[in-house]
Parts: sequence; structure tokens; C-alpha cells
Amino acid sequence: MRIRMRGRRWRSNPLRRRSDVVEAWTALVVGVLLLVAAPLAGAVAGRWVHDEALAAAAEQRAERHRVRAEVVGRVPEALPTADGAREQMFRVDVRWAPPGEPARTTTARVPAGTRQGDRVDVWFDDKGHSVPPPADGTAVWQQTLTMGVAATGGAVALVLLGHGVVRRVAMRHRLAEWDREWTRTEPEWTRRRPA
Repeated sequence: MRIRMRGRRWRSNPLRRRSDVVEAWTALVVGVLLLVAAPLAGAVAGRWVHDEALAAAAEQRAERHRVRAEVVGRVPEALPTADGAREQMFRVDVRWAPPGEPARTTTARVPAGTRQGDRVDVWFDDKGHSVPPPADGTAVWQQTLTMGVAATGGAVALVLLGHGVVRRVAMRHRLAEWDREWTRTEPEWTRRRPA
């Protein structure tokens, strides 16, 4: 019957080397870092990005305004896309009349499939330039999750890279210890005289 020994690197025995202890402690630290620190880094990064994205979206909402405009230019036909998921936008001439002012005509982005004479919502900044709509809640959460996952992945990669370096150094020390011990014990095994 074979008995499996758990924690063999933790117990004191004559075969345990210092490199074994370092490697065992490193494995424990790596486990804690992967289970606690990496998700925490992702959560902190996600929270920070979420706050920044909310502030940027609020600033965009304050700077931009939506106008209901009539399309006066010709919109090109939609080009086929590889994924078909992204809505194509084209720059065409639109006309709108601000309250109490004469009608204005400018170029704005409108979705593909819009026809001349259709009324569409377009966004302008304070200078009257056509701009994309401000970020909505979905865009904020997409940015938050992307950065949170990226930070978690980066932390995991950094921890695993550090673990690999420690293991390589521990192996180098272990091999040097074995080499020194073999130099000391080899004459007893081979009955050769030391040089």
C-alpha cells in the first residue's frame, strides 16, 4: 500500500533543502495573490475607470445637444460589413432651425438607409460641429468591464511571471546544492580519491 505524503516540503527532514522551502512558500503566496490580489486589482481598476467614464459621459451630455433635423443631402447605400453588427454612419447635409433663428444647414452623421427628407436626431457641440452622441450607460459598463478584466489578466500574468522567475532561481540553487553534495559524497560511491 502506498501512502501519499502531503506537505512534504513543510516538514523538517534531512532531505529538505532551503530551495524546497522557498518554493513551497512561493507557491502559497502565488495562490493567495491569484485568488485575492488579482481580482481585487481588477475591481479597483474597474471602479476607477467606471468613475472616470461616468464623469466623461456627464461632461459630454453637458457639452452636446440633440437636434431633430431634416436630411437634405443624398445618403449613400449601405456597404456590406463583415460582421453586420455595426451600424454604418454617413456624413450628409442636414437642415434644422434653432428656436427663434433662421434655418441652418450643416454636415452631420446619419445612419445608412436614411432617405432625403427623413427627420433624424443628430448631435452637435456648442460650436455647431456634428459629434457622436454622448456615451450611454452601456458604453460606460463596457469600458468598465474591459478595463477590469484587462487589469485582472495583467495582474495574473505578472504573478505567474514572478513565480516562474522564483522557480527558475530555486531550481538553479537546488542544482548547485546537489552538485556540491555530490562532489562531497561521490568518492564514497565510486571509491575514487578526491583530487
